[in-house]
Amino acid sequence: MRNFRFPVLLIAVAVMAAPWGFSQNAFTPDQVKFVPAPSFLTAGAQLAVLEGDPTASTGDFTVRLKMPDGYRIAPHWHPNRENVTVLSGTLKVGMGDKFDATNMMSFPAGSFAYLDPNMHHFAMSSGDTVIQIHGMSPLKINYINPADDPSQTK
Repeated sequence: MRNFRFPVLLIAVAVMAAPWGFSQNAFTPDQVKFVPAPSFLTAGAQLAVLEGDPTASTGDFTVRLKMPDGYRIAPHWHPNRENVTVLSGTLKVGMGDKFDATNMMSFPAGSFAYLDPNMHHFAMSSGDTVIQIHGMSPLKINYINPADDPSQTK
């Protein structure tokens, strides 16, 4: 009977460990790899893709955006709902078509907010800030003022 238990135990461990070996679906902070943010964001921010493809036409995605102190995102809107969790620092968010630093709410680490499609908003970091954004692809930023779109100013 003992000889039977050991192979069964080995097979059970191998089956349970198999999903972890084929793809990464869990991350510790040191495994999150940031790269310069895409051209639709102003230089200075960094982005890490944790799940999915934020540029795909459909599907789930999860990304992290790392912003230095004072980093600004001009007024914009998204075609899909945006779900944001503040992991560190403080994210300031205002609503409307014009950036107004005097009319923003502050969201410290641990905060969560969601914005429905087409809501016009703008953001700014206070201190070095990391946010996690998840939602449905594509992750698209539509700037209210086309001149604010850094991908169009090259």
